[in-house]
Amino acid sequence: MLSWAILFLVIALIAGVLGFGGIAGTAAWIAQILFVVFLVLFVISLIAGRRPQV
Repeated sequence: MLSWAILFLVIALIAGVLGFGGIAGTAAWIAQILFVVFLVLFVISLIAGRRPQV
């Protein structure tokens, strides 16, 4: 999922350089959402991985 966020960030940067403001804004927004989802899932996996074995 992090790779998708980085991909959309790169798309946003390229679109911004080329002057496509609407596409750049949308791609940056998608990248931000994917990064937040990645962070939430990462923290959940860290917490779930620390459970003691019974």
